[in-house]
Amino acid sequence: MIGKLKKGSSFGGCIRYVTGKDEAKILASDGVLLGTNAEITQSFELQRQLNPRIKKPVGHIALSFKPEDKPRLTDEFMAKIALEYMQMMGIKDTQFIIVRHHNTDNPHCHIVYNRINNEGKLISDRNDYRRNEQVTKALKSKYGLTYGTDKSNTNTRKLRNAERAKYEIHNAVKSALRMVDSWDEFKSELAKRGVHLEFVYKDKERTKVQGIRFCKDGYSFKGTQISRDYSFGKLNARLEGTENLLSASANSAQQYEQGCCKNEQEPSISESSQDPWDDISSIGLFAPANAQTFETFPEDESVKKKKKKKKKRRRGFSL
Repeated sequence: MIGKLKKGSSFGGCIRYVTGKDEAKILASDGVLLGTNAEITQSFELQRQLNPRIKKPVGHIALSFKPEDKPRLTDEFMAKIALEYMQMMGIKDTQFIIVRHHNTDNPHCHIVYNRINNEGKLISDRNDYRRNEQVTKALKSKYGLTYGTDKSNTNTRKLRNAERAKYEIHNAVKSALRMVDSWDEFKSELAKRGVHLEFVYKDKERTKVQGIRFCKDGYSFKGTQISRDYSFGKLNARLEGTENLLSASANSAQQYEQGCCKNEQEPSISESSQDPWDDISSIGLFAPANAQTFETFPEDESVKKKKKKKKKRRRGFSL
């Protein structure tokens, strides 16, 4: 089970997409008039006017499950999981529809909700990708759902361009790391597999490396967009034996860089998402209800006394 997050500005376009697939079925809804697409859209648009300043009031989440779970995923069970997901993500007291699709091998449903809640307030998307990740993992464990397999087993021919490039980079990096002990060897092995390595610098002098990017077929991804294990710090610890970049690495890094690569847009389902499935890096769209808060420490008494202390008035005569 994975959750893909996205935000947008058009309820009409989103509703047409989720209801327009063959055998699309609305599993659950709240606060909307179910009828034609126009009527559903109008319901969302009316509530949107409670807070017209928000440019992207459309919340769109796709929950996708592994084919192995299909026999268990009745409409009722899928709706139950989707509703529980929404509660855990803080998506409540607002309009929504949950629509199931049958057009892929992976059972999945789409949640379309109004980011403007019933009181006209914006539902927060703070740390949504991180929370999304945590919530989906919790639900997989709770209901015994199938966890994803190694990315190297993914059939990349079925993926779209950017997503295909990402998986191919993942496989190339994984394969290259088995054969190398240095950045030079790593760069060379990646090049053989059609992947170019770029360093991202902190300073104009290009002496301090901040991160890395992998480029393939005109697409460029941060190391952590491919895998958390492919951050610069973790790779450098593996290839150089230290988490700090050696000055020699910084100097040699410049020769690794290969021209200009087209940067993939960061998810927004934020627009976020970046590819609707990109970066889905979170757990989730909203701060949990039990988010940790911190108590303010009482001010030190000595500080209070200093603040209260007044300047002594000079003694003398006033004329």
